[in-house]
Amino acid sequence: MNYWLFKSEPDEYSLSDLKREPGQTGRWDGIRNYQARNFLRDEVREGDGVLFYHSACKVPAVVGTARIARTAYPDPAQFNPESKYFDPKASSDNPRWFCVDIQWQSEFPRPVPLAEIKQNPQLAEMVLVKQGRLSIQPVTEKEWKLLSKLGGAG
Repeated sequence: MNYWLFKSEPDEYSLSDLKREPGQTGRWDGIRNYQARNFLRDEVREGDGVLFYHSACKVPAVVGTARIARTAYPDPAQFNPESKYFDPKASSDNPRWFCVDIQWQSEFPRPVPLAEIKQNPQLAEMVLVKQGRLSIQPVTEKEWKLLSKLGGAG
């Protein structure tokens, strides 16, 4: 089992939005960064854990967890000319972008703010601290457990 951190702007799609989806499962789409795409396509597996991170908001923070419910498949938005994620270079024979389905698991009793993460020496090597802009990033089991504990979930 692997662990990941997925970033989302809560005004666009929040952990609460995921919880309201049918079956508490939603498509994680619109990824247009090649490194993040490669993680989705090549490494993210069904059952993997996801730390749900709210970004581009007043207090960016890890707010809860989800799990991967379906592995990578072509992001349908890349084929839709009406979508802001349309990619004219993509084709059904050669898709460029992928998405996964995630399922809500928990909301932390206490969000773990980015400022706190950056100040914690046990999290100094975390991708979030070193390469903060990446929207999908690996998390170690140790980081997962510590963040869950800091959030009041374990």
